[in-house]
Amino acid sequence: MEAENGELYHRRLIGMLEAIWGEGFLSPGGRGEVARLVEGSDFLGRNVLDIGCGAGGIDIALCQAHGAGYVCGIDVEDGVLNRARELISEAGLESRIGCLKVAPGPLPFPPATFDIVFSKDSIVHIPDKHALMREVCRVLRPGGWFVASDWLIGHDGEPSKMMRDYIAAEGLDFGMASPARYREAMEAAGFVDVHVVSRNGWYREVAKTELARLQGPVGDAAAALVGRDFVDENIGIWGRMIPVLDSGEHCPTHLKARKPG
Repeated sequence: MEAENGELYHRRLIGMLEAIWGEGFLSPGGRGEVARLVEGSDFLGRNVLDIGCGAGGIDIALCQAHGAGYVCGIDVEDGVLNRARELISEAGLESRIGCLKVAPGPLPFPPATFDIVFSKDSIVHIPDKHALMREVCRVLRPGGWFVASDWLIGHDGEPSKMMRDYIAAEGLDFGMASPARYREAMEAAGFVDVHVVSRNGWYREVAKTELARLQGPVGDAAAALVGRDFVDENIGIWGRMIPVLDSGEHCPTHLKARKPG
């Protein structure tokens, strides 16, 4: 999938993904998967950084459903941030959610700024997991938590041809890493209580349902907004994704770890 106007998550792609996953959501599972990800973590009144906030649906859910005190959402593209600001305004949450455009690289915050650093299916775009985890640990307060999900590859070897075909079809500059590499990066940064939990079994079935919806009324409705060719292109991407989910090479995963203190 090619960028439009220099942005990977352009208007048509945002509309396409929202048609599949819900208003403001650019990754699988909507509010339900956010709830499963944050289960067991206390967001009530907490100061949260969301890395890769996308179109804002997750940050709204963190405030409305999980009681986050303030969420600072960061992203690298104007398109998703504009959509996030629109939805945050509609929800009346401007005083509790802020959206900031950042450049790739070190996080632009002082040490010990946040109680929780959160991310959902976004840090796949950041190749250097060790540098990322050092930065996450730096901006967390002592005792703070890293709570995230991401799209992982199941091994540290060369991707299979099926996986290469899928990554090429997505065209989203994937920097996929294995569960072992994520664990190593978190522990090397100084995190403790590290948890790495595969969600492959869940998404393997959900993705098949999503494909069926794209091939049916959801796809037809989306085509009226983004064009039939674009919907068909996404049907092709799902068709390449499901085999690597079935093989286990593509393994969406929940990640949690605590900064000592």
